[in-house]
Amino acid sequence: MSYLIVGVDGGGTKTKVIVADAQGQELGSATGGGSAARPGQTTQAAEEIAKTLAEALAACGRAGEVPRVLCAGLAGAGREPERQAVREALNRLEVADHVIVEPDATVALEDAFGDGPGILLVSGTGSACFGRSPTGQFSRCGGWGLSIGDEGSGAWIGRKALSIAAAAADGREPETALLPAVLTALELESSDGLVFWAAHADPAALAKLAGTVITVAATGDLRANSLLSLAAEELVTHVRALGRQLFADERAAIPVALAGGLMERGSFLRKLVDTRLKSAVPGALVRTEPVLPARGAVRMALAAAKTRR
Repeated sequence: MSYLIVGVDGGGTKTKVIVADAQGQELGSATGGGSAARPGQTTQAAEEIAKTLAEALAACGRAGEVPRVLCAGLAGAGREPERQAVREALNRLEVADHVIVEPDATVALEDAFGDGPGILLVSGTGSACFGRSPTGQFSRCGGWGLSIGDEGSGAWIGRKALSIAAAAADGREPETALLPAVLTALELESSDGLVFWAAHADPAALAKLAGTVITVAATGDLRANSLLSLAAEELVTHVRALGRQLFADERAAIPVALAGGLMERGSFLRKLVDTRLKSAVPGALVRTEPVLPARGAVRMALAAAKTRR
């Protein structure tokens, strides 16, 4: 029986696990809850990965088998303390003979561009932009967290939507369908409940409101559309900043890939970003194929497995 390798994409709201064989061919997969490497929550992240891995192994008829290598690309794993904490927790859970923990950007870039140059824009629960220059220089932009950044992300859109709903309830904003839609989504009878709900909402809960904003925008609501247009502008600004830094000029030919739940092909926000990129970053060569970070993690796990023979 050949050995197994595993690739993990762990975000704020969901975890994708792919089990593959020794040639890197996918055998099975599973999706679980969030496993971002947030300070103080690394044990929970590891437990969610282990739980989802068990489901993926069962899905391909290999339940109970210990993979040779597991590579996990996690949101929030940009700092070594968080990476080490998750790695140690995964080792305690004996999820694989060898465990690798990388930032989510690393595995996503691997899937999008391999070792080549390019810029990857991610918008899901949070947002960030990562890039590699033609000379191999790596840089990032954004990803500062919801308190001071994550512009254009699901959580950022959700928080803005709450502000708009509150202002509309006061009469400080024009009437908008966002107010009743937000109240319905949160199962609140009136705007009085917004303060309590917002005080206890984490980024994942806020990000779920982005879907409400998109639904309302599709009906033609001007306020919802303006919010999403602002989100798209913020996201494109990230790409333009890295384009200038890594490619000298945003008019140069720049491979660009879009990833994250809000950047799925055909999505409302992705269409806005695609359109804005054409004028703000004229050299952008946008990749049409979906970016699958878990697939990038599988490739990195495969490379590590080959060196451990």
